Amino acid sequence: SSRRTQGAVRRMIAVVAASVRVLAAALQGAAVVPGEIRESGLPELHAGILQLVVTLALAWVCATLYRVYRKPFYAWWAVAWMLYVMRLGAILNYLLTHKLIALYWHQVLTGWAGLALLAAATVFARGGLRWWFALAAAFPPIWSYIAIYRLEPFIWAALPAVLFLSAATLATGAVFGVYAVRVRSIGANILAAAFVLWAVHHLDYPVLRQRGEWVPWGYYLDIVFELAAGTGILLLVADDLRRGLDAMTTLSSELQGGGTRERSALLDALLARPLSLPAVRGAAVYSANRGVYEAGSGVCAAWRDRAPKAGERERLELTASSGTATTQSAWGEPDSAATHPFAALLPIPSGEATNSALVIIGEARTPFTVLDERFLTALGQQFGGALANAALTDRLRQRSVDLERLSARMVAQHEEERRRLSRELHDETAQVLSALKLELGVLKRAVGPGDQHRVDDALALADAGIRSIRAVTNELRPALLDDLGLGPALRSLVNEFRGRTGLGVQLALPDRPLPALSPDAELALFRALQEGLANIVRHAEAASVEVTLSARDGVVTLSIADDGVGIRPGAGSPGAMGLTGMRERVAALGGSVVVEPRTTGGTEIRITLRSRNT
Repeated sequence: SSRRTQGAVRRMIAVVAASVRVLAAALQGAAVVPGEIRESGLPELHAGILQLVVTLALAWVCATLYRVYRKPFYAWWAVAWMLYVMRLGAILNYLLTHKLIALYWHQVLTGWAGLALLAAATVFARGGLRWWFALAAAFPPIWSYIAIYRLEPFIWAALPAVLFLSAATLATGAVFGVYAVRVRSIGANILAAAFVLWAVHHLDYPVLRQRGEWVPWGYYLDIVFELAAGTGILLLVADDLRRGLDAMTTLSSELQGGGTRERSALLDALLARPLSLPAVRGAAVYSANRGVYEAGSGVCAAWRDRAPKAGERERLELTASSGTATTQSAWGEPDSAATHPFAALLPIPSGEATNSALVIIGEARTPFTVLDERFLTALGQQFGGALANAALTDRLRQRSVDLERLSARMVAQHEEERRRLSRELHDETAQVLSALKLELGVLKRAVGPGDQHRVDDALALADAGIRSIRAVTNELRPALLDDLGLGPALRSLVNEFRGRTGLGVQLALPDRPLPALSPDAELALFRALQEGLANIVRHAEAASVEVTLSARDGVVTLSIADDGVGIRPGAGSPGAMGLTGMRERVAALGGSVVVEPRTTGGTEIRITLRSRNT
């Protein structure tokens, strides 16, 4: 059907173009143009040809819009302007030939053109034509025959045709005026004003135009009204595209940032976006799993947790399962007889299957000038993408909480195991070695002088074992941390590290007492210094280290800075694992770990923890 329509439009354009070429050739040959036309009618002929070209351009624009967007009202507009082109061709033919048949078809095509413009407006604003259009289309040929071939008084012949044309044009303006009020469209306002003024202009034909008072200015005024109508049509397209782009852009922003809000708040924000589209008064989300409207906005705000009617539920579930957007000519509210003249049903993809649909309610029969089912489907996809993104973020947030809880539990179990091993080594193994040392002392006095050196060697081995066990127990669970607190434990750790490695380690502790920290927080800072110093020995190649413990506003910060080679890309896994463990331990306590290069060279690690009172 669309191909046949395009073919008919192309043939009409070819016929009019041929007519224009014939008229241009006629104007070039003075012998072809009658003498009265040469003397006084050329201005009218020139103005008529100019209006014909402008009208033909309007027909081409509307035909192109129909080819691109496949909206039926664009085809009606193209047909209306082509009828107007043919009407101009008929009057120009009459000016050249003065044949009554040309005047007859001029009158018929004038009426049909006005009726076609009304049909285009009606299809645009209301979605279809009424039965009386067929009866109205019979009036122009019948009355034109009577007026031209049977009536003598001009006023009685012209007045009914003029009133018919003016009424059709005025009705066209009224249709666009009502639509402009509903949709708040600049293009519709321009169309309404243009057709209303054009209807008033038609009324001057029996008084002025027929007598030649408006020649050629009447043609130019008609051109102004046509250009205003064309501007209104293009503004309808531009405004619709702008609103559609705004809706998609705002939904895209929700797609990017929707995960920061709960689902209910996100739904409310998303449902507010379609209200910016022309004539849209409400939107609601239907959940096929629950069988009710999950949320709503605008006139649909009261639909929350309501079940749609049986027929509407079937259409919603079909939309949700098919994944294709559809439009409805009417939609009723649940538990109410009130209906809305337009509804768009959009599938909302969610995960692997589509189980939700978005309902957009409009107060105009065709609220979208150029936005079609493809746009609606994309809108639903953006909507679903924002919801899926929010759901994914919620799952990721929950997974992060679970991992943090698991990490904290593993750290706690690890420390408990360290404490148990330290206690067993101290209470059992070290005691056994101490008892062995006592027995060796008794044995030394009992053996002869030749064997005493062997007992001394055994005593030395027992002492080495005891020292080794003490070092291991201190590594597993520092006794100073439990007995004297964080400051002395850190000082002991630095002194032991300085003596063992020979590095110049400077420790700066605050003069005032530290804020109250939990035992886990103190242990985390102690372990962080342990790991930081170990990483410096393994990777930094540093000559000096600065360790600073500070407190401010209830926040305790431990800084470990070296003058080594700095952070290397793709650092070895041992160091990376150490930093990862450090971050997990501190993060489980609500703190943070920052590793960054120093401006003077080397690396700085900052561990920050809050006290129990902040």
